[in-house]
Amino acid sequence: MSQQQELSYACGAAGGRLLGHTIGTDLARTIARFGDREALVEAESGRRWTYTALGRAVDEVARGLLAKGVTKGDRVGIWAPNCAEWVLVQYATARIGAILVNVNPAYRVHELGYVLRQAGIAVLVSATHHRTSDYRGMIEQVREECPALREVVYIGDETWAGLLAAGATVPEHRLAACEAELTADDPVNIQYTSGTTGFPKGATLSHHNILNNGYWVGETLGYTAEDRVCLPVPFYHCFGMVMGNLGATSHGACIVIPAPAFDPAATLRAVQDERCTSLYGVPTMFIAELDHPGFASYDLSSLRTGIMAGSPCPEEVMKRVVAEMHMTEVSICYGMTETSPVSTQTRREDDLAHRTTTVGRVLPYLEVKVADPSSGVTVPRGTPGELRTRGYSVMLGYWDDPERTAEAIDAARWMHTGDLAVMNDDGYVRIVGRIKDMIIRGGENVYPREIEEFLYSHPKIADVQVVGVPDEKYGEEIAACVLLRDPEDPLTHEELTDYCRSRLAHYKVPRHLEILDAFPMTVSGKVRKIELRERLNSARGDLGSS
Repeated sequence: MSQQQELSYACGAAGGRLLGHTIGTDLARTIARFGDREALVEAESGRRWTYTALGRAVDEVARGLLAKGVTKGDRVGIWAPNCAEWVLVQYATARIGAILVNVNPAYRVHELGYVLRQAGIAVLVSATHHRTSDYRGMIEQVREECPALREVVYIGDETWAGLLAAGATVPEHRLAACEAELTADDPVNIQYTSGTTGFPKGATLSHHNILNNGYWVGETLGYTAEDRVCLPVPFYHCFGMVMGNLGATSHGACIVIPAPAFDPAATLRAVQDERCTSLYGVPTMFIAELDHPGFASYDLSSLRTGIMAGSPCPEEVMKRVVAEMHMTEVSICYGMTETSPVSTQTRREDDLAHRTTTVGRVLPYLEVKVADPSSGVTVPRGTPGELRTRGYSVMLGYWDDPERTAEAIDAARWMHTGDLAVMNDDGYVRIVGRIKDMIIRGGENVYPREIEEFLYSHPKIADVQVVGVPDEKYGEEIAACVLLRDPEDPLTHEELTDYCRSRLAHYKVPRHLEILDAFPMTVSGKVRKIELRERLNSARGDLGSS
């Protein structure tokens, strides 16, 4: 390497500072400054809280948990779709030093039992049901196998009322005494991340981790107490509870919950009726909103910003969000649960090219580098390698799993993301795939993201995912899984091939085409490429190009 080649390393600078206090202290400071301003709106029910009222409601739940015997370090689970009570439990557990364990609303009995046991959850706050899931019934099936579980509180029934009633017997000074014993470095949250094999891992996050990450995401978006943040993304994930809730409350902004689970019409209606200035979502959510039959009838002129994250953001979708949803300052964020989550973010002043082709540059007080996955050596800028990050945002570790923690965080405290990235000369980062998703076709490394970005420009394609499937001759071949804009206007493999041949190298042209009605998704809106690959492998004989 010549001396002129700059390495793929960047460190974020800032004029401000990191917050050194706890989440409860931060909320109290916001209440003192903005007590009369609206803090939380549940659009579907019409319930509303000012910051002063939110503070009182959080304290009621915190005292209720104390009455139930919850102490510092105890794990309190929450298993529910988005609702106001989710927010109350999030801040109440932080006030008393309990560790909130987010339970994925899509979990079934087997997964629920595993998380309850692995985290040692003492009290579970749960919805009674969600969609077709009977939460009560599932909890009863696993309860005997979870010896640590002392109590279940169901949102909206007599057990929730009982929690609040019990809390009324706990004096305020006891709550204050609990909070006085906390430090910003205490664990406050466990979020389970799905692995490709085996059971999920519990990323353990501190006050310092997630409060600062939410704060700096909000700072980068330019949040003030005038902002109203619409959150159709799930609270059980960092996108909702950190970038959303903590990003809002650390700036005195208002949290708007459009519906318990994502619904494009409910989201558009909430933005219009609540005059939201910011909207979050994964790309598939924005696609669903833009393609909603009534999209043009909603007044979205109050929007100025928001976040598109969670999976690669197609350039064409980003352009429509800016042009048709008035989100001229929309930001792309990149991160992972283990880093609280955001490591890089585009800036408000960035041009469209940076906001459509990169995931931004490193946030303040964090470091990122691109390293050779095998040797760990930092590669020159412009060279693909594994993205690694270090700083205040890196998790404490996986709960009760030092072995897998050591696999993810090296001796120098770099978190290994598993993502393939390129750092441009200006420090902006492009994600070119997952190390495990990279397709190796006949010795050529193929990055699915590049092909996906190209195929989004096809007039018949609404959404696309590219995966590798086994092939006897080349080792792997490329399959394009497509959602059509108009199901009545079919796309043939021959059409797709002709479209690709003039602009893609021959080895990047998809050999297989699969037309789907929908992609298999996680509850947070990420496409499950593993499941796509499995489907294609089991149906190889039925593929359109075979």
